[in-house]
Amino acid sequence: MQKPGVHTSATTSRAIRLESFGGPEVLSLREVPAPRAASGQIRVRVTAAGLNPMDWIITSDADTATRFGLTPPFGFGTDYAGVVDQAGDGVTAFAVGDRVFGGALSRAVADHVVIDVAGAIAVGGDAHRTPDGVDDRTAATLAIAGCTAAAALAVVNPGPGDTLLIGGAGGGVGVFAVQLARLAGARVIGTGSATSADALRALAAEPVAYGDGLLDRVRAMAPAGVTAAIDLFGTETMHVARELGVPDERITTIAAQVDGITPANGANAAPGAIEQIARLVAAGQLRVPIAATFPVEQIRAAVELQASRHVHGKVVIDL
Repeated sequence: MQKPGVHTSATTSRAIRLESFGGPEVLSLREVPAPRAASGQIRVRVTAAGLNPMDWIITSDADTATRFGLTPPFGFGTDYAGVVDQAGDGVTAFAVGDRVFGGALSRAVADHVVIDVAGAIAVGGDAHRTPDGVDDRTAATLAIAGCTAAAALAVVNPGPGDTLLIGGAGGGVGVFAVQLARLAGARVIGTGSATSADALRALAAEPVAYGDGLLDRVRAMAPAGVTAAIDLFGTETMHVARELGVPDERITTIAAQVDGITPANGANAAPGAIEQIARLVAAGQLRVPIAATFPVEQIRAAVELQASRHVHGKVVIDL
């Protein structure tokens, strides 16, 4: 991955843009005027951008985009990592040359992104210092998946003595949720495809195949019962958890709204949660499997792979 220097005077920037909704074919790499950091803002020279399901869902679905306040034309991708190359008036938390990571809704896959220092991912973007020992590709995977996993675990609060069932455990959020739950002392059973079994074992989860018969398979693996559940894909795991007697207050979903179940949203992660995850990565206590990296020129191929939902880990774009 190329490591660009700090060039505060850059006037042009490459950015992925879309003019209409659709699949990967609507994404184009364009040369655009480089944004400038205003008061209270920093500009980041992005070196890596991590992909998430929400990225291509926003791209392909007008209703979802509207809920986020987006109408074409707009950019693509949310997770980023890079180096501060401009700091606006009044900014004291960051300086030119600082390594940072965070989220900037639907505009992260670009050479430069402007971040409001006091902002949030969906409004103005956010920035956090990248700890020593965490490379930019890894840092670029943390914001959305890490915050979502932290929020989900906060709902069910697993600990020693718990057996936690995680649906979709091999996906981008799942790799964080599994490891955070194991660090909390819980036993983790993770649903996935047959091809994800080895990847889940590598994260210290016990794999179980999703689909017909899941209830019986989980009963056989946990005859003493399951005590909490996180559904990261739809509602199958949630329904199985209910069948196993898990109370609704110890079940959460991230991709469905179900009466009686508290959903988890990364925007509601506790203050400091993402910094703690970054520190765990730096300390070697949490690892982020990166399934594939692509140069920005191959954005369409990267999105096709990520949207296949069969990636064991994260997909990252190099800039």
